Amino acid sequence: MNFDLLIDLHKDGWRQGPGSEDASLQALTLAGLCAQGTPRLNIADIGCGTGAASLTLAKMLDADITAIDLFPAFLDILKTRAQEERLKGTLTTLACSMDQLPFEEESLDVIWSEGAIYNIGFEKGVSYFKSFLKQGGILAVSEITWLTHNRPDEITKHWDTNYPEIATSADKISILEDKGFVVKGYFPLSEDCWLENYYKPLEGRFEAFLAKHQGKEAKELIEAEITEIDLYRRYHDYYSYGFYIAQKI
Repeated sequence: MNFDLLIDLHKDGWRQGPGSEDASLQALTLAGLCAQGTPRLNIADIGCGTGAASLTLAKMLDADITAIDLFPAFLDILKTRAQEERLKGTLTTLACSMDQLPFEEESLDVIWSEGAIYNIGFEKGVSYFKSFLKQGGILAVSEITWLTHNRPDEITKHWDTNYPEIATSADKISILEDKGFVVKGYFPLSEDCWLENYYKPLEGRFEAFLAKHQGKEAKELIEAEITEIDLYRRYHDYYSYGFYIAQKI
């Protein structure tokens, strides 16, 4: 994969995947993190992209937030955006791979990761992230999830090929419980999280991107995005991102 092309396509998006501020706020509420009298929190937002969720956390919480992404170009944009917001918490950035986190064991109150845990796999990611959470700490992640048990073959084959760990919410919740978490909440992302907040803005950048990058790799990247968007428009009743909020015990 040409990461330079991927970065250039996505860097101007407010989000690099499905989501919304309302969804982040709903997860915060289910996690109980907005309660009065909550002590200052130490939070890592992993796979933050250009920082839509990081900024929501920093605006809502009295917390020290480390926003982590593999790509420094995304983090540079987040730094600029943070300067334009009134933040309640402190926000710092760190460029590193999510499977090489530099934190000490049991040092974090919250690990947040919207639409990114698939990069290392849900089960592996849950186990790995758990080691950095204090007892009672919160894990909040969104993850591609089947909404039904029965689905058209086309969409089943697509996701089984591209992400074999896709499963129903019951399967994901079972993994969390097996790994030593109590699930505090779950909800699927709404259609507007996909279309209005992610896919439609992405589609609006295709023409300029292809004018700038005229090689085969760029064309194939856009074709893959178009296929993914078309599948979602036709089969959105069958899958979404599920937002999982769980507490380490």
